[in-house]
Amino acid sequence: MERERILIRKRKKKRRRRKLLLVIVLLFLTLIGFGGYMAIQTLQAASDSYDDLGRDKSDLREKAVSISKDPVSILLMGVEDYATDGDKGRTDTLMVATFNPNDERLKLLSIPRDTMVEIVGNGTEDKITHAHSFGGKKMTIDTIENFLEIPIDYYATVNFDAFKNVVDILGGITVNVPFDFEQNSDDRVAEKLQFHEGEMDLDGRYALAYARMRKEDPKGDIGRNERQQEVIKSIIDKTMSVGTITKVDDLAKEIGNNVETNMKISEGLAFYKEYSDFNTSKIDKVQLETYPERINGTSYQMVDQQSLEEVKQTLKEHLEIAN
Repeated sequence: MERERILIRKRKKKRRRRKLLLVIVLLFLTLIGFGGYMAIQTLQAASDSYDDLGRDKSDLREKAVSISKDPVSILLMGVEDYATDGDKGRTDTLMVATFNPNDERLKLLSIPRDTMVEIVGNGTEDKITHAHSFGGKKMTIDTIENFLEIPIDYYATVNFDAFKNVVDILGGITVNVPFDFEQNSDDRVAEKLQFHEGEMDLDGRYALAYARMRKEDPKGDIGRNERQQEVIKSIIDKTMSVGTITKVDDLAKEIGNNVETNMKISEGLAFYKEYSDFNTSKIDKVQLETYPERINGTSYQMVDQQSLEEVKQTLKEHLEIAN
C-alpha cells in the first residue's frame, strides 16, 4: 500500500510539473500575435522548437539576461506561411511583450502589420510585415529593435495551422464579439464565417478568422489588435483551467513542427518557480497610434511620432534601460 501511495504521489507530481510548464510557456510564447506555443512534454520536443539564431544576446545588451530574474522583452510573430510553403512568409501578427520582475507585470504592444518602417538589412522603407519575407526572423528582430530602440531578448513564431490546432485541442475559446460581421475562412473553400455581437464560443478556424479580420472593423488595425489580445487572454485562461492537464500530450505534438523559439525549457521553469501567481490581470496594453496613408497606390499605416516616442519611453522604463 505504501509503495502504491508513493507511485501515486510521483504521478501527481509529474502531472503538476507538466501543467506548470504548460502555463509558463503559454504565458510568454502564445502571446504570439494570437496564438501558439503551448506545452512541452519532453526535452526532445523543446529542442525541436529551439533556435537561438546564432546569438546569445541582443546586440543592444552588454550582457545576456534571463527571464527568471531580469527585465526582458519577447517578440511574438504570427507567420503567414501557407502561401509560400513555409519559406519566409509575412508576419500577419507582431507583438512585443516586456516583463519586469520588480513590478511583476507584463506590457503588451501590438504593431500593425502595414506599419511603415525602415527594414534593417534591406535598405528600404516598407511595411513591417515584409521584414520576415525579406530576411526571416533575424531581419524582423533587427527591424523591431531599430524601430523601438529596445533589445529583443526572446522571440517565438507560430504559423496559422498551429494556432487553429491548439485552439481545437483546448476545446475552443470564448470571446465577446463587439459587433456583427462576416469573415472569410483561411481554407481553400473560403467559406464566409458569421460572427454575432455578444459572447461566442469559437473553434480554431473561427478563432483565427476573428483575430485576423480588420476591413469591417470601424477601428481598423486598432480594433484588430484589441481582438487579438482578447484571443490571447482567452487562450491563457483556457490553458490554466483544470481540464487542460489531460491534453498536454496532444499539445506537445503540435510544437515541434510549427513553433520556433529561443527560450529554453529551463528558463520557463525557473520563471514559474518565481512567479507562479502570474495571471492575465497583470497584463497592461501599450497603444501605438498610427494613421492610414496611400503611397503610390499602396496602403500603409504611418506612425504618429509622438505616440512612438511615448511607447519607446514606456518600454525602456519597464526594461530599466537608460535613454
